[in-house]
Amino acid sequence: MPSASGPETAGELAGRIRACRLCADRFAATRTAHAPRPVAWFRPGARLLIAGQAPGARVHASGRPFTDPSGDRLRDWLGLDDATFYDRDRVAIVPMAFCFPGYDARKADLPPPPLCAATWHGQVMQALPGVRLKVLVGAHAIRWHLGAKAPLTGVVKGWRDHWPDVMPLPHPSWRNTAWLKRNPWFGDEVLPVLRARVREVLS
Repeated sequence: MPSASGPETAGELAGRIRACRLCADRFAATRTAHAPRPVAWFRPGARLLIAGQAPGARVHASGRPFTDPSGDRLRDWLGLDDATFYDRDRVAIVPMAFCFPGYDARKADLPPPPLCAATWHGQVMQALPGVRLKVLVGAHAIRWHLGAKAPLTGVVKGWRDHWPDVMPLPHPSWRNTAWLKRNPWFGDEVLPVLRARVREVLS
């Protein structure tokens, strides 16, 4: 949204996202009964985009994206240390929902509310003109960015269809450990290429 003094900056957009309370009633009705805490982590010069799902409970507490075991695994997949991963001038971390959505009855994370992506995601993409590689983490991000409705394994296997600008990945959650064991080609074939491309984009 342009301001009276000119086009909105990425910093102003991030500030509006952090102030968003559209889902307050939805979150209050979850098992965790929490308040919104949007985690907006981007600047306009970013060259690598990490499009994830939604913050988990630990990220909700820390206010930094991927401060959890999933983040440790993702950083290993990308070949990035913490300092580089959290350098907003080079890496933008833009989930499909900026807030922790809460837990369901089985204490699993609820899916990201579609309202968040519908409200903010297009604006954020416009604010990141320098992105050279989009890393799509999990089915929700893959669906939004690629429109892909095929099973995740097939989309990840077909990564060459989107290369070198986009890389679809499974979510790095511990829940996908069995998937990784069943699909050793992912570590052998995909990760070395991904790490090399990440180095190239950020160099």
